[in-house]
Amino acid sequence: MKHIYQKGTNENAPTLLLLHGTGGDERDLLPLADMIAPGASVLSVKGNVSENGMPRFFARLAEGVFDEEDLVFRTKELKDFIDNSAVEHGFNRDRVVALGYSNGANIAGSMVYHYEDVLAGAILFHAMVPRRGVDIPALENLPVFVGAGTRDPIIPKSETEELILHLKESGADVTEYWTNGGHELRREEVDEAARWFQNHFVK
Repeated sequence: MKHIYQKGTNENAPTLLLLHGTGGDERDLLPLADMIAPGASVLSVKGNVSENGMPRFFARLAEGVFDEEDLVFRTKELKDFIDNSAVEHGFNRDRVVALGYSNGANIAGSMVYHYEDVLAGAILFHAMVPRRGVDIPALENLPVFVGAGTRDPIIPKSETEELILHLKESGADVTEYWTNGGHELRREEVDEAARWFQNHFVK
């Protein structure tokens, strides 16, 4: 997978896995990494699926309707890529925190839904429920930050609330932060995510 790896200056910080939204690329979220986890190593990945020329991490049948077969395949593809990247770049595989926006948050959520101990934490900005009717692994105290907008035209509030419920029922330690905005990423939720990251991962 096309990616950028930047070794950080803080050896104690986890590696930040950056996952862009639809139409983005591996450079999109680099400024966010500096705001949320300064000094952390960064693995920023570009999605392998193209939708009318727009990079994504998995296919969809319509807006809000995922191609579940492709989602499962791409979720494993991303997990395997992280496993291999840890060997290639020499970072601690057990200390990877995902930071995803929209489509990137959905693939991060899908990894958590399908694989135990795949992440040390996750920041999910404007995410949907990746799959329903599956047994989610035990997420004992997995720290997860969920940022959302109450007026998001793409993701109803009830969808985000269902995602949070699934995570909590599986044992995750979920922090939710709501703005009165839409699907756009707001500075206030980025600042809140930075505080969350400091509290959970910076010694």
